[in-house]
Amino acid sequence: MRWLPGLLMLAACSGQQAAKDQPPQDLEKAAIERGLVRNPADTEIAGLYARDTDRICIVSTSIGYKVGAFVDYGDGITCSGTGTASRVGETLRIELGAEGNCGFDAKFDGDKITVPGALPAGCDKLCNRRASYAGLEVTRLSESPAEAAAMRDANGKRLCGD
Repeated sequence: MRWLPGLLMLAACSGQQAAKDQPPQDLEKAAIERGLVRNPADTEIAGLYARDTDRICIVSTSIGYKVGAFVDYGDGITCSGTGTASRVGETLRIELGAEGNCGFDAKFDGDKITVPGALPAGCDKLCNRRASYAGLEVTRLSESPAEAAAMRDANGKRLCGD
């Protein structure tokens, strides 16, 4: 009977060791495996994204992706630009403007696009007054190429259409 406490301590220690040997569970990976969250690697980026009056459209072309971005703070305080997009993993490389001086890497998580808070000075040329693309975050509204191509800015210009 004296050996019982020693045996229980040994069993308790071996159980703790087994728990320590297991790698920590990655919650995002587990959610993707169970279908609760889209896998960004398997998700097409083309579509229409929005938050309030801010919009991003992305359409597939024969040479990549065309992108349009529109921010509207009201009272004529807006940003509007078109360009190209490319993707590597969860990073979208977005180049806006005819001169291409508004290039930045945005984060794509499968449903949401997040623009960084600091952008090149060239992005200011696409905006008027106090408007900015900095910190823009939009969520997917539609995967429809037709809806993305139909998006217009405040002047009625189609940003992702032909």
